[in-house]
Amino acid sequence: MAHKTPVQKRAFRVRKKLRQVANGRPRLSIYRSGQNIYAQVIDDVKGHTLAAASTLDTDLRSTSGANVDAAANVGKLIAERAKEAGVTEVVFDRGPYIYHGRVKALAEAAREGGLTF
Repeated sequence: MAHKTPVQKRAFRVRKKLRQVANGRPRLSIYRSGQNIYAQVIDDVKGHTLAAASTLDTDLRSTSGANVDAAANVGKLIAERAKEAGVTEVVFDRGPYIYHGRVKALAEAAREGGLTF
């Protein structure tokens, strides 16, 4: 069996905790790369993505994807798309990332957009 990296261990630990507290709520999952940030609202019971947004979307493509302002724009967009899909309550999955900088900006913008964590 291959050894897991510390990043993988942290992501699994966070997701295990989320499964315990989710109570059937969809999961707002974040992926952060060096140049872009992505967000998905996932229904783990059905295994479907309910809404998705990223800095690669045509609405947000004109700005740089690697800064706090772009992450906040993605947060607003994912909140809007989740509300269109009928989702208002989610559990926040930060994955292996620390709740700081771009991840925090995305989460706070989604909260301001109407999503409840």
